[in-house]
Amino acid sequence: MSESFDLGPLDSITVGTVGEPGRRVFLLQARRGTDLVTLKVEKGQVAALAQYLAEVIEAAGHPGALPTELDLIPPYEPSWAVGTLGVSYDQDAGLVIIVAEELVAEDETGAVARLEASLEQVAALAIHGVRLVESGRPPCPLCGYPLNPDGHDCPRTNGHRPPAL
Repeated sequence: MSESFDLGPLDSITVGTVGEPGRRVFLLQARRGTDLVTLKVEKGQVAALAQYLAEVIEAAGHPGALPTELDLIPPYEPSWAVGTLGVSYDQDAGLVIIVAEELVAEDETGAVARLEASLEQVAALAIHGVRLVESGRPPCPLCGYPLNPDGHDCPRTNGHRPPAL
């Protein structure tokens, strides 16, 4: 079993990518003091997390000044890949709790990362996550799969006229 993490309140939390569009690896990274946790996430997980965090922030009220330093910190090697993400809001503490569970086979128990962040930190994370997702390859208007600059074999066209950018 991989290492589990319980960090909070965090000094920073961010998402980022390593690699070229089409081959990017998405990472969720959190830091508290000298403890740094880097987890591999999927693009869709980043999009869903950003959307849900925006809803939490809207319900909780306007955050204060947002952090501006959202770059990943080396090393970029993830501890493990995230299977599921959960979010809750502790209104009394004013903290958003993000729980990431390791992607494992159905009959296995994986590691868990519990991350506590402020409303300001998750607001910046949500904005940064949306920008990161939108900076990738645009989706095919027919099938929704990402378009490469040279087009792709769209399943909706049965191999004819591959859409291009």
